[in-house]
Amino acid sequence: MSNATALKFGFPHTLIAETTHWWVLLRTRQVTLGSLVLVCKQAVTEFGAVSPAGCADLALATAGIERLLKDFVAYERINYLMLMMVDPDVHFHVIPRYSDTRQYAGLTLADAGWPNPPQLGTALELPADAQAALVAELKQRWVSP
Repeated sequence: MSNATALKFGFPHTLIAETTHWWVLLRTRQVTLGSLVLVCKQAVTEFGAVSPAGCADLALATAGIERLLKDFVAYERINYLMLMMVDPDVHFHVIPRYSDTRQYAGLTLADAGWPNPPQLGTALELPADAQAALVAELKQRWVSP
């Protein structure tokens, strides 16, 4: 079972990994290469309502994400943005940050906001084939925490 936020971000097609309480999804609009969405599976719309088990599991999900993205894009910083204005289910936008460009599927992706806050408005919608390839590659690289 999923929630509206997970569905909006392409679940199940964008699913990279999951823990007991969280889904790790590819962010369909890439702010930087490797941008993800971390969506809580619990039916909660406030971070404080996530169960203690969900909060403990969040540590496992973020550890997996950081291992994955460090290996994949060698980020210099990582931003977790909780922007629940449009999509009410508890979720984070995960933006790996870097000072130079990254290449993927013939595309060049820059961190337009570096070293300031990420510029979400510059996000790149990947072509369907590149998006599917990126999901497959990140799934393959995921190491369960």
